[in-house]
Amino acid sequence: MLPPLFRKAVKESSEGRIVCLAKHERWNCLTGFGLSRKTELEEQIEREEDRAIRLDKEFDRDLRAMQLFGFVEVPFDDSGRFVMPDHLRSLAQVDDGLYFHGGGRFFTIWNPDQLAQMGEQWESAQAACANLVAEAEAKGRKK
Repeated sequence: MLPPLFRKAVKESSEGRIVCLAKHERWNCLTGFGLSRKTELEEQIEREEDRAIRLDKEFDRDLRAMQLFGFVEVPFDDSGRFVMPDHLRSLAQVDDGLYFHGGGRFFTIWNPDQLAQMGEQWESAQAACANLVAEAEAKGRKK
């Protein structure tokens, strides 16, 4: 389920209830964003190609487009519920618990165990995630 703040931002960005999900390029998590980012991705490809030309490097525009536009458009309901595609669950090793982090152009969706394995530069996100996991476990014990 998309948390309320993420849901609001994605709704505004997509002019509706569509979240775009993809595997992050470097981290073992997923990225999420609204449909408005499609234009940004085209511009990113242009910048990367221009840079490659300036540096006399090879650039495979088709491959890069496949990488950047390899996201899945997933509908969500008013309460933020959506169905995670199986291939993305597998790629990011997503189980039952999810931790949403970030903002700006995109946010990340983590398996808490995967986030815990990231380096010390992630300590703030790790602490927030661990706190939410502890709260959820405490609620589960009170039932």
